[in-house]
Amino acid sequence: MSLIFDWIFAQYQGTATYLIVLEFVGVFFGFLSVWYSKKENILVFPTGIISTAIFVYILLVFGLLGDMLINAFYFIMSIYGWYFWTRKVDKDRYTPITKMTNLDKKYSIIMFIGTILFVSLVYFVFNKFDSWTAYVDSFTTAIFFVGMWLMAKKKLANWIFWIIGDVISVPLYLYKGLVFTAIQYLLFTIIAVYGYKAWKKSISKSPQIL
Repeated sequence: MSLIFDWIFAQYQGTATYLIVLEFVGVFFGFLSVWYSKKENILVFPTGIISTAIFVYILLVFGLLGDMLINAFYFIMSIYGWYFWTRKVDKDRYTPITKMTNLDKKYSIIMFIGTILFVSLVYFVFNKFDSWTAYVDSFTTAIFFVGMWLMAKKKLANWIFWIIGDVISVPLYLYKGLVFTAIQYLLFTIIAVYGYKAWKKSISKSPQIL
């Protein structure tokens, strides 16, 4: 066990203590956000806003521009999602979980391609294409952008994007040296699987309102 802890904290040699503390706090609120999302609880958004605001700063310090853009986008979409989830579709019901429409699919493809191009441009302008992680980062950023947009619109398919992106992110963050964040994404993967099952069960009990 001591070897595991030694390995974890060895990744943080030379890192300011306050950044380690901030990462831990960000991971905690990020975990809460995903857990509340699984429960279809509106607290997914305030907890998500706290987590993403912290990670925008941390990732800026580490120079991980793609990851920083993901969290900045999450911050904005959390505000939008907070509004969308609390919007009533009639006098008795709030926005329900629904499946993707053909229009949603078209927007998702456009957003995915557009995000890859935009993030690639950012990396190119700041001369950050110096590692294979930059290319993977561009890809995962696009996956998470689409996933967050679909979650804010309460679409079942958002969990599929989260699962794919989380699975890729675990080894990616371990390689980057952000161990606690890697553990967070491992937990996210597990929760996302259960989240998909819970939302799928919920959608089968309620009528589709698009």
